[in-house]
Amino acid sequence: MLEDATCYETSMRYPTDVKLLWECTEWSYAQLKLICKYLKIRMPRNKYEDQWNKYNNYSHKRRKTHKETGKRTRSLLYLLGKLITQLSDVEDRYQSRLNMPEKYYSRMKIVRKVLKQQQEIFQSRISVPDRIVSISKSYIRPIVRGKEVKAVEFGAKVNMIQFDGINFIEHLSFNAFNEGTRLIQSIRYGRSLFGRITHISADDIYATNKNRKYSTNAKIVTNFKRKGRAGKHEDQRQIISRELRKERTIRMEGSFGTEKEHYGLQRIKAKTDKTEILWIFFGVHTANAVRIAKRLAISRVKSAS
Repeated sequence: MLEDATCYETSMRYPTDVKLLWECTEWSYAQLKLICKYLKIRMPRNKYEDQWNKYNNYSHKRRKTHKETGKRTRSLLYLLGKLITQLSDVEDRYQSRLNMPEKYYSRMKIVRKVLKQQQEIFQSRISVPDRIVSISKSYIRPIVRGKEVKAVEFGAKVNMIQFDGINFIEHLSFNAFNEGTRLIQSIRYGRSLFGRITHISADDIYATNKNRKYSTNAKIVTNFKRKGRAGKHEDQRQIISRELRKERTIRMEGSFGTEKEHYGLQRIKAKTDKTEILWIFFGVHTANAVRIAKRLAISRVKSAS
């Protein structure tokens, strides 16, 4: 059994605090304008046009200083709070004439939460839990991967297991999780699929004391680096460990690249969390189906010859 985790990124613009606040501000202003037009009342006064010009100038700058970013953030926090207050006042005043759809109230709830989170971040300079990075995809959370190319990814994190080149999704979540704690559940899941497991190859993050002890008691050979003094058959253990590590690096990480490049999982363009999960399942298992079909074709050629 091979095991590793990957992130299937969603299709969205890179979220900065200023971009997110402007996205909320733009949506709130558009809703206020539509409501006032429908009710045929005068538009409440605000500084949206001025802030639009300032944001436009800021966004076109190649280098943005901390001072400029802080100034834009402070202004947008104030403007967004004012727009939300104006929307609430109009709703309360013309409650009998307004019948807004459920989607409006769910989006407004997200915008209010974004405002609260961004105010906390701006004041404390520390990130908050369950941080929203997009109002259209409020289920997406930052996934810190610690890679050189991409330190943070935005999408679904998947803990995957592989048997003979075929991938199975063991755990999927839009929230960050420690895949090192999933090894025992993965072994049990693998046993339910294929029975006995004798060898496991996984990344170093899975090599916890709890996982080592469980693997030893279950008589499973792993590729984990040895702790303590060398045993009687250390040379043989190192050979097996190298082969297991090589197998995981080539086959499993290669399968992740294949799924992302050729099966639509590079940048997932789904609009809801359920659709995104379904998209990932179809991508992974379509790749599995193609691998199985190629093997069946080769076996038929060999049997015919």
